[in-house]
Amino acid sequence: MSAACRAPHSTNRSRSRSRAALLGAGAAVAALTLSACGSGGTSGGSGNTNFVTGSDGIATAGKGERQDGPKLEGETLTGKHLDVADYKGKIVVLNVWGSWCSPCRAEAPNFAKVSKDLKGKGVQFVGINTRDPQKGPALTFEKEWKISYPSLHDPMGKLMLRFPKGTMNPKFIPSTIVLDREGKIAARSQQALNEEKLRKMIDPLIAEK
Repeated sequence: MSAACRAPHSTNRSRSRSRAALLGAGAAVAALTLSACGSGGTSGGSGNTNFVTGSDGIATAGKGERQDGPKLEGETLTGKHLDVADYKGKIVVLNVWGSWCSPCRAEAPNFAKVSKDLKGKGVQFVGINTRDPQKGPALTFEKEWKISYPSLHDPMGKLMLRFPKGTMNPKFIPSTIVLDREGKIAARSQQALNEEKLRKMIDPLIAEK
């Protein structure tokens, strides 16, 4: 399965100048807008995350060495208010995706299947839909791939910028972060996931006492 995609960077000076003018609103949001996705398994910025990254591109942090997840709340694609903090006590799988993203389409059936399989085991999936200015394409995506869990609508990528330094690179779409039952960041992947890798991120947390 393809790890991820990245929007091409132009070497043309005029395009660079116009791009710079268009994205002068802020370096962080500009970085998010410039790149669609990147290859998996690469660190998402500096910062002491205590992550150990395996050869499969999945980074994990041991119990007692995890950072708190960020405050994530807002309106879902269906217009409801969602606060991830309300799921404390459950394992929360956060998947950052966009309807325009080919690797997101590749991994969507795996997320649909695993989320249903684990629904009764204290695992809650939450999507973070990004860079879809309008909800229509994202809702069509969810219907097509039978995604039954909610997704926060984050068209400007502001929620992604709330993650602790080093835990989330806003240039990498899709990305998946798993929070343990205490709301701490336990695992991360910056690539499209097959079913085996997705379960590999979640199963050890289900087994934790």
